[in-house]
Amino acid sequence: MRFLVAAATTALLLTGCAPVQSGPAPESGDERVGQLRVWLFDEVNRAPKEAVVARAVAEFEAAHEGVTVDVQHIQVASRAERFKAAFSDPASAPDVAEFGNTDLAGYVAGGGFAPLDLGGWPDAADLAPRIAETGEVDGLLYGLPWYVGVRALYYRTDVFRELGLQPPATIADLAPTARAIRAARPDLLGISAGGKYTYGALPFLWAAGGDVAREQDGRHTSALTAPESLAGLRRYTELLADDICPPAQCAANGGDASVEAFRAGKAAMVIGGDFNRKSVDDSAAGGKYAVVPLPGETAGSIAPAFAGGNLLGVLKGTRHRTLATEFVQLLGGKRYQREMFDAMGNLPAFTDVQAEVAAANPALEPFTRTLEAGTRFVPATPDWAKVDAQGVLPTLIQEVATGAKDLDAAAADAAARMNDIFGS
Repeated sequence: MRFLVAAATTALLLTGCAPVQSGPAPESGDERVGQLRVWLFDEVNRAPKEAVVARAVAEFEAAHEGVTVDVQHIQVASRAERFKAAFSDPASAPDVAEFGNTDLAGYVAGGGFAPLDLGGWPDAADLAPRIAETGEVDGLLYGLPWYVGVRALYYRTDVFRELGLQPPATIADLAPTARAIRAARPDLLGISAGGKYTYGALPFLWAAGGDVAREQDGRHTSALTAPESLAGLRRYTELLADDICPPAQCAANGGDASVEAFRAGKAAMVIGGDFNRKSVDDSAAGGKYAVVPLPGETAGSIAPAFAGGNLLGVLKGTRHRTLATEFVQLLGGKRYQREMFDAMGNLPAFTDVQAEVAAANPALEPFTRTLEAGTRFVPATPDWAKVDAQGVLPTLIQEVATGAKDLDAAAADAAARMNDIFGS
């Protein structure tokens, strides 16, 4: 893997935003003293994150005489506007920033971030390769993965025990299992699926051998109408039915609402993230659930999960290039990624640190196994933000779930919309 590199596009969190269309920021000098400005995302409960970052800042300032670090927390919802302004005016921009991996391609196209030179940094050798790819654009790394988010299958152990069921062994077993649960327990959703749950649906597409788009000679085209993609979409849309997860309840749900139904004790299964685990523990489902990797096409296989997460990068217009890179390496390095896990539950991006935290926290095992099996990512193009913002995939899924269109027609329309975006 090369470590002079650039990144792709945030989930979470993970929402997309339109690519930034400002001009490239000018290259600046490399000052070794002064104030280093850092933007990090705000959190609902910021105190644990703030404490870890404060320790990193104190260590960095102690090691760099004449340097101070100013950390500002920005709102995720307004990040597009903040970054667009920063790219247009380097004087008001930070030197280092946290940003979502699904935003990266657009930010790079806008000329906002510089490639990261991680040559000679020992920690780089242990970055999980597929996770590192979420920080790359055209073979260059623009964002160091600060943490990764993957999803697996949560299920109610008490319900499965009551009905004498085992977790699905293959992805094809998921719908029959969910249907049997709802037939026996009509008070429950067999599985809490969502018509707007893009990152819950994508593993079905990938497990069947399909994809969202194909890239050739630098140009993307939709792959939604390929037979493998249709097979995966059929498996997911099958879950949005009255005998599993009624469209009237589920078609408008995204990931948060899908997980909330499980937390509220209203669903027997849900596809949820490692980042949902603590909230589920504190819910009506707490103490009555387990997690397994979402199964793939064959027994024992694991469906590819979307590799969500956030990155740390250096703004192209920084006047403190070396200091900014060193701070990214410190805050994004193994030690502070481990501290962020302890403080926030964020899954580290380094294979050895993942193994370390998994050994100490057995509940993480389904998620680390999912990572080891191989993750996938959205198309690494600035156009993906437009596809996401226009709800192309959710519209397809909802049209099929509500009976507005059959799958072939909905997929053809979605592919045409996607290709219009890719060609614009």
